[in-house]
Amino acid sequence: MKNQTTVYMLVLTGLSDLPSLQLPLFLVFLLIYLVTLNGNLLILLLIYTDSHLHTPMYFFLGTLAGLDMSYSSVTVPRMLFDLLTHKRVISVSACKTQIYFFFFFCTSEVFLLAVMSCDRYIAICRPLHYMQIMSWKVCVWLLSLISCFSALNSLLHTVILSIITFCRSNALQNFFCDLPQFLQVSCSDTFINVLLIYLSGILFGVGPLAVTFYPYFPIISTVLKIPSNQVRSKTFSTCFSHLTVVFIFYSTAFFNYFRSYANDHYAEDKVASLFYTVLTPFLNPLIYSLRNQELKLSLKRALQRLQFL
Repeated sequence: MKNQTTVYMLVLTGLSDLPSLQLPLFLVFLLIYLVTLNGNLLILLLIYTDSHLHTPMYFFLGTLAGLDMSYSSVTVPRMLFDLLTHKRVISVSACKTQIYFFFFFCTSEVFLLAVMSCDRYIAICRPLHYMQIMSWKVCVWLLSLISCFSALNSLLHTVILSIITFCRSNALQNFFCDLPQFLQVSCSDTFINVLLIYLSGILFGVGPLAVTFYPYFPIISTVLKIPSNQVRSKTFSTCFSHLTVVFIFYSTAFFNYFRSYANDHYAEDKVASLFYTVLTPFLNPLIYSLRNQELKLSLKRALQRLQFL
């Protein structure tokens, strides 16, 4: 057996090695993170305080806003800290913890997007039975199932990660502990880990993606039969917002996880990671709020109430 020194600390390469870019990058991503938090928090407050928004659709939209804030907060504060201090050193145990929570929130978002698609199908194609099918009991039950499946997925990956060791290059080619780059710096056989990524990707990724897109075939057919142009435009606007979020999230995540782990695509990895960790939660509130008339009206009512205080 060869003598090997087990590594307990890893070095994140970050977004850039140029010292002149550290402060500008810090300011840009700090601004994006603050807008992300405030935008999603505003959606949550509007949904909570406005009785007109106490419907299953906005219950799920509020949950999406909470998830966006959560998984953005798993990665971005660490990135900002490294940009400001230039340390970029993280322990292996902290890396595994970050991976666990990141997988939990991302898997939750995948399932939630599928549930939101089914919710739109029932609302548009079966409007008379909507409140009977999508009762509050069903909504809470669905959210509980999402949490259980997400916890199971993230726990599986974290448990398998506990058996691998690090004894060679400890430079992790990303700005946070993303699983593909985490496995690349291991000196153990990662076949089981990679196999689990593909299996869970099919079960917890491709499966929900199919559930997300399938309802839109009958939805489009039903919407095209609506005689009112205004109602048809409003319905298409809501559906388009949802599909935009799905496309951005899935396309960048699949690029990073469903490809060869032997090749080095460090720059592409970081760009893809930026999209689904930083830009997606930043764009979600903008996409939904700018294309949602009810949220705009709710914000207007809230501002009017503040004027009378």
